Amino acid sequence: MTNNLPNLAVQKVHNGSVLRLTLDAPPGNILDSVMVTSLSHAVRAARDIPELRLIVVTGAGENFSFGSSIEEHRAEKAREMLTSFHGLFRDLTETDIPLLALVNGKCLGGGLELAAFCDWIFALENATFGQPEIKLGVFAPVGSIVLPWRCGARANDLLLTGRSIDSKTAESIGLVNRVLAKVRAQQELETFITEKLLPLSASSLRYARKASRWHLNRQMKHGLPELESLYLDELMQSPDATEGIAAFLEKRPPRWSS
Repeated sequence: MTNNLPNLAVQKVHNGSVLRLTLDAPPGNILDSVMVTSLSHAVRAARDIPELRLIVVTGAGENFSFGSSIEEHRAEKAREMLTSFHGLFRDLTETDIPLLALVNGKCLGGGLELAAFCDWIFALENATFGQPEIKLGVFAPVGSIVLPWRCGARANDLLLTGRSIDSKTAESIGLVNRVLAKVRAQQELETFITEKLLPLSASSLRYARKASRWHLNRQMKHGLPELESLYLDELMQSPDATEGIAAFLEKRPPRWSS
């Protein structure tokens, strides 16, 4: 059963036990306000499906997601953008349904924040991961919480350099759970779902997930508003944040103030 939303394909599989959400705006599957709204709508609706055991998030085409819209990062749009984007993660936090990201191609910025928030990341061999916000003179509030949760202090390398890593490196630091060959990816995902999740109680899975993510959920509830304030009320008042976004949109090197 498929029920599409703007920039998002929504499909129930395994007799309604699994919901597949496909970011559907290739080639970059940008997490702009339209797609974020669709994701929030789909996630909230999923709460009312008692038999649901898993939400799979993936990207259409050759990439998972290039991340959030850089245009929406401009100072005059940043507050609205962050409110919407962080609202999606509040919806994901409150839903308690296990999440799995199936990552193909580039998984960058807000795309990595979304994937890293999931309980599992299954990555194709061609996948690359990066949190490049620092190169634009800004930082990733959600990434600053979820990347250390997934891979500890090694997250600082991604957050502070903005570099990208391949799927094998991501697996070695604990960011990725499994690296899959493209020809076997769907089969291995189906085997995981069928053998590991479908035999379990859907309601008990939600309680177990809520318990296992207790510390992360508290950080998202109490820490994310602090980081959002740091971003909007301090960072975005600095000249370099404005310059970094402008330079990217104008396709030129940034001219930092310091």
